[in-house]
Amino acid sequence: MTADATPKGPASYFPSIEKAYGKPVAHWFQVLDAVQDRPHMAQVAFLKANHGIGHGHANALVAYRKGGHGA
Repeated sequence: MTADATPKGPASYFPSIEKAYGKPVAHWFQVLDAVQDRPHMAQVAFLKANHGIGHGHANALVAYRKGGHGA
């Protein structure tokens, strides 16, 4: 993998999210579909409270999804 192929921004968290929580990021995007009408930080709080995801990981998932990715 070249340096240019290294994920940037929220996507750079994805390998550690998958390792830490044992599910692909696509799973977490489906979970976020249920709360997509909520503001960003409310979605982050939902992942933290209901799924035990750490703040940085939850924020990365929500930011990526709200940016129009992960559909």
